[in-house]
Amino acid sequence: MAADFDDGKDEGALRTIGEVSEALDIKTHVLRYWEQQFPMLSPLKRSGGRRYYRPGDIEMVETINQLVNVEGYTLKGAKAALKSTDRRRKDRRKGDRREDRKQKKESAANDLENAGPKDEIIAEVLPRLKAIRAKLADLVEA
Repeated sequence: MAADFDDGKDEGALRTIGEVSEALDIKTHVLRYWEQQFPMLSPLKRSGGRRYYRPGDIEMVETINQLVNVEGYTLKGAKAALKSTDRRRKDRRKGDRREDRKQKKESAANDLENAGPKDEIIAEVLPRLKAIRAKLADLVEA
């Protein structure tokens, strides 16, 4: 369900709670209640308490609406579903970081192969340090 704003504003424009309410056919009091129940839904609030929804906020409202009003989730269940989705995104980013670390290690190994006299000493010490690190890791896990 994509919000249909027929007001001539740019797609990325900020929207008032009334505009979002009308476009998604969700009452304004329900949107305000969802803001309390779903911490990840946090539109901008300007002076006087006027709310302005960003495109990401509108997507979040659409997702919450889909879970609660279409798929029949309770608010608690919808929160859990949104949190698990957020965790999966974070896990993917962790995977990217692991790849970065792997590439750095490979780069360091290549650097050692092209090492000078000073680097030869490091090449001798490095395997011992890695063995110590492995022993420490085993002790921490025990």
